Amino acid sequence: MAKRIKSLPKVQGFVLFDVVYTDGSQASNRRVPAEILGGLDGDEPARTLIAEQDEGIARKAGRPRREIASLTRSPPPSQKPAA
Repeated sequence: MAKRIKSLPKVQGFVLFDVVYTDGSQASNRRVPAEILGGLDGDEPARTLIAEQDEGIARKAGRPRREIASLTRSPPPSQKPAA
């Protein structure tokens, strides 16, 4: 019987970002729809969308929103070799 290999996450419709906040904390693999990226703005629309998501999360948690220090695209996951 063949061994099931875990499939890669679907990145067709989304781009994954790693976010570092000014307090030093980090959030990995934040999903942003691919259709809002590109063009002259580059990845700046992703920063805006993630900031809006953080605002909603902070409001629900009753704490102030964290400020984004840097935003980079997550590296694609490496596929494990079949043994």
